Amino acid sequence: MSLAIRNLRLTAPLAAKSLKAPPNPTFARRSIFTIIHQGHEGWRLSFGRNPTRLLPGLRLKIPVYHTVQEIDIRETSVNIHDLAAFTSDNVPVVISGSLFFRVRNSYDACFSVHDFHSNVQNIGTSAMRSVVGHFAYDEVIGDRNKINIKLHETIGNTIQQWGVDCTRFEIQTFKPHNREVEKQLELQMQAERERRKQLLDTQALVNVAEGHKQRTILESEGELQSQLNKAEGEKRGAILASEGFFQAAVNEGLALARQVEAVTGSLMSEPGEKPSEQMKLHALDALLELRKLEQLKAIAAGQANSTYFFGREGGSVSERSGYEIDNVEKWKRSLEDRQIKTVVV
Repeated sequence: MSLAIRNLRLTAPLAAKSLKAPPNPTFARRSIFTIIHQGHEGWRLSFGRNPTRLLPGLRLKIPVYHTVQEIDIRETSVNIHDLAAFTSDNVPVVISGSLFFRVRNSYDACFSVHDFHSNVQNIGTSAMRSVVGHFAYDEVIGDRNKINIKLHETIGNTIQQWGVDCTRFEIQTFKPHNREVEKQLELQMQAERERRKQLLDTQALVNVAEGHKQRTILESEGELQSQLNKAEGEKRGAILASEGFFQAAVNEGLALARQVEAVTGSLMSEPGEKPSEQMKLHALDALLELRKLEQLKAIAAGQANSTYFFGREGGSVSERSGYEIDNVEKWKRSLEDRQIKTVVV
C-alpha cells in the first residue's frame, strides 16, 4: 500500500505536466496598430519603401510588412560639456553650452541623415571649437551674445539641409583651461584696469580744465555783455534825458510865448488889433520884472548870508547886458533848487 502511494506521488506531477497544452505560436500577442504621440510625426515604410506620413493618433502597422520611424518635432536641446578650445589670442579655455533645435521637415530628418540627433551634437561641437577661435578672450567675456549669434548662424546653415532648424545657442560656462592661465589673465586684467583708471583720471582732469576754461570764457562774455548793456542803457538814458530837456525847454518857450501874448493882448487898446514888436518887447519886460520881483522876494526870505549885485533899475531887455540876463537865469535856477530842497525836507 505504501509503495503504491509513493509511486502515485512520483507519477502525479508528470501526469499533470503532460496534461498542459503545448505552446501554439498562432496565439502569441501581436498588434497591427501603433500610436503616434502628440508632438511627433511618423513615417511608415512598406517592405522598406514607399514612405507614408503618419500624424499623431492610432495608426495601422502590419508586422513584417510595415516599418515605422517616429520623429520628435518639438524643440529640444543637446548639451556640450567641457570642450577644450583656443581663442584668437591663444588662450586655452574650457567651454560648455547648449544647442537648441527643432525638426522642421521630418522626412529629411528621417531619410537625409542617419541619426540626426547625434549628428547635430557633433556639428555643434565642431562649430563651437571653430567659432571660439575667431574671438579674443576679452570679447567672449565682455559680450557672449555676439559669439552666440555667430554659432547660431554657423550651425543653422549646416543642419538646415537635414530638415532641422537651429533655434539658438547658449554658452553656459567659459573659463581658462588651468589655474596658471587664469592667474596670468587676472594679472593682465588688473593691468588693464589700472590703465583704464589712469585714462579716466586723465580725462577727468582734462574735463575739469575744460570746464574752468569754459567758465572763464562765459564769465568774460557775460561781463562784456553786461558792460555793453550798461553802456547801452546809459546811452538811451542820456538820449531820453536830452529829449526830456529839449521838450521841457520847448514847453517853457511855448508857455513864455503864451504869457507874452496874454500880456500883449491886455496892453492893446482895441481888441483884435495886431500887436507890434514894440508891444511884445514891453510885455516881455513886464514878465521879466515880475520874475525879478519873485526872485527878490525869495532871496529876501532866504536864510543864506550872501551878497548879491544887481544892475541898474529899469531898462528894457534890449538895453540890459548879457551879464544881467545871465544873473537872472542863475537866480532862477538857485530859487528852483531851494524850492526842491524844501519840498524834499
